[in-house]
Amino acid sequence: MSQQSQQEEATEVSASAGTAAAPAAGIEPILEAKGLSLGQIVRKRFFGHTGALAGLIVFAVIFVLAFSSEGWGPIPGWWQYQHDQVTPLVNEGVPTWTLPFSFGDHPFGQDRIGRDLFAMTMRGAQQSIIIMIIIGVVAGLIGVVVGALAGYFRGWVEAVLMRLTDIIIIIPVLLLAAVMSQTAGRRDSGSWFGQFAASNGVVVLGIFLGLVAWVGLARLVRGEFLSLREREFVDAARISGASNARIIFKHILPNAVGVVIVNGTLLMSSAILLETALSYLGVGVKAPDTSLGLLISQNQEAFSTRPWLFWWPGLFIVLICLCINFIGDGLRDAFDPRQKKFNAKKAKKGTRSGHGSAAVAGGAAAPALEVGGGVSPVSGYVPDSEAFGGAPHAGDDTTGRND
Repeated sequence: MSQQSQQEEATEVSASAGTAAAPAAGIEPILEAKGLSLGQIVRKRFFGHTGALAGLIVFAVIFVLAFSSEGWGPIPGWWQYQHDQVTPLVNEGVPTWTLPFSFGDHPFGQDRIGRDLFAMTMRGAQQSIIIMIIIGVVAGLIGVVVGALAGYFRGWVEAVLMRLTDIIIIIPVLLLAAVMSQTAGRRDSGSWFGQFAASNGVVVLGIFLGLVAWVGLARLVRGEFLSLREREFVDAARISGASNARIIFKHILPNAVGVVIVNGTLLMSSAILLETALSYLGVGVKAPDTSLGLLISQNQEAFSTRPWLFWWPGLFIVLICLCINFIGDGLRDAFDPRQKKFNAKKAKKGTRSGHGSAAVAGGAAAPALEVGGGVSPVSGYVPDSEAFGGAPHAGDDTTGRND
């Protein structure tokens, strides 16, 4: 066997030994399957996230229950009572739900005037979800556009847009909401805004909050664009003659979609709490309509005597916020290629197997490979004198070179 073939054989054995090495114990490798698109990889990572999947399922159940029970627009609901319908008190308004599946006529109970709390809670959840979606869409569009323009063009464009962002940050949202609420409440003023807000109060509130909630997303998008605008693919697009709009929306924005989606989801979660706080203070959704925050505000005095009037709206607020946060956490892990899933059980198992392998290796000789009359371990180390000159001579120096 020639010396070249001996070297190739030793190299192949070394490579196979290195390839067989297992990843670190407990760390599941990132999906790098060939032939999968970015969307497929993100989808697999997201549905592999237990918390995100549970949050998505629970939120879907709340969404379907809220919109199907009370109906929406011209579509009627399946529940027998409306949120503003007054009925005689049954058992002094105590919930008729008995475990496990005996719901009765008023499973969540009734308020002091006889309105069904299940219908009011579903209507409140419906209104809160609508406001959340409107805020997410409006704030997302404005934040992406402002952040993209500021991060791409730099210079005076960035200065103007970022100073505008700083001004909006320091404006108190509560004060603006109070002014808007008073303006919308003047139904006899004859103004177009008052008439529109009287019949579309939830839409107006969502749009208003979206116009002041985009500043955080704009800063994040600007930072992402500052990093991406220096990449080679952007230079290649400029050289090929692409316009600024095409570079921004066709080349850079798709690479920043992870930041936009994740932070947009978390923005919607904070929008639920903001709407709840405004309605609780009386400057959000107003009667005869209702929302979860308004229900808590109306029934806070009955917490000690009729606590179920307070529990159910608060429970749905917590559930919706937790679900949106879990979904956002799953999207962050799915879009971030540096995320690795740590499994404690696999780490413990890998540690035990590592100790067992070390014990076996200590009691038995390592496998060897015969190369050119000498013996080289499988690790890939081949002594120079044995691989290229046969057996060492007595006259060889300490470096293994033959004279």
